[in-house]
Amino acid sequence: MKDRMKVPLFDLTRQYENLKKDVLKKLDAVFTSGNVVMGSNVKSLEKEISNYLGSKYAISVANGSDALRLSVKALDIKNGDYVITTPYTFFATVSAIVLNDAKPIFVDIEEKYYNIDLDQVEDVLNNHPEKEKIKAIIPVHLFGKSVDLERLEKIKKKYNIKIIEDAAQSIGSVWHYSNGEKKLTGTVGNFGIYSFFPTKNLGGYGDGGMVVTNDEYLADRIRRLRVHGSSKKYFHEEVGYNSRLDEVQAAILRIKLKKLDEYIDKRIKKAKNYEELFQSHELDKHIDFPAYFNNRTHVYHQYVITLKDPKYRDKLKSYLNEYGIGTSIYYPLGLHLQKCFADLGYKEGDFPVTEKASKSSLALPMFPELTKKEQEYVVKVIKQFFKK
Repeated sequence: MKDRMKVPLFDLTRQYENLKKDVLKKLDAVFTSGNVVMGSNVKSLEKEISNYLGSKYAISVANGSDALRLSVKALDIKNGDYVITTPYTFFATVSAIVLNDAKPIFVDIEEKYYNIDLDQVEDVLNNHPEKEKIKAIIPVHLFGKSVDLERLEKIKKKYNIKIIEDAAQSIGSVWHYSNGEKKLTGTVGNFGIYSFFPTKNLGGYGDGGMVVTNDEYLADRIRRLRVHGSSKKYFHEEVGYNSRLDEVQAAILRIKLKKLDEYIDKRIKKAKNYEELFQSHELDKHIDFPAYFNNRTHVYHQYVITLKDPKYRDKLKSYLNEYGIGTSIYYPLGLHLQKCFADLGYKEGDFPVTEKASKSSLALPMFPELTKKEQEYVVKVIKQFFKK
């Protein structure tokens, strides 16, 4: 291929060009005010996120990892308790459990969708030898794809179990209920958590996170925990953390929140375009593209393909890199096999779907400003790779 292009996995600069005027105006207002931590923009952002999601309370924190850690602590999960989650996720999902002295119980993912297998979750809840010690589930809406919220709610009620939805990658994704109702990810658990890391669908220009809940007591607990366990300055009911969102990030996120649905719609269109291109080039015999359930159930934080023959994954990644195309592997090693969790006693072969996914999946360029020409180039290079 003679005409090579540079196609990044993600590009924040293109978005900034469209927002630059508004962002600089907002930043000037923040700096002029002299109030740069948890001021008026933080309060407004919390209210606007709450309204967008339809949750009663939204409490900002410093990042998505803290949102998870504080949520686990706010549910009084501690040493001797178990929490069910997935080994195919970002590290923070599990570190939040361990940092609260509790123990994760891993459950494998679904073959097609890569989200936690709720059949296996129920099996653990029914048959684990110490099932009475299982206090919560942390399902992850991975890559922007919603877990079955209707079933999640049923599990929550049936087993009287706490749920922390890890929606760090899925703000704006929905689940279609059998009665026609739609709910957004992060809104059916005791807590929903979000990350505003710059690459997210709603991302700042630094770190940021949010915890949402419909429980007033839990909302107050998170508010207290994020400021060293203090409801009144210099008076501490418990030992908390320093996890505050600054005004700069809040101001930027407020601008971007107004455009979030537009960004999501563009991502969905890019995903459909990829799908059509793969099919037209007959690449679906070599790769599986992301599966989804219904409209808006996947908001494509990442666009992750699966190589039907895993031996080609690393070779394809290297080949795409040669042609200037950014890719990434989410995630190259299941958390059950990470060195820091060796004491949990898991071994290779325990979670075959996770292990297969870690060897066969590859994220391709995906962001709202990605052009059709760039997508066509990506797919042509992939086709060229399989023709070799």
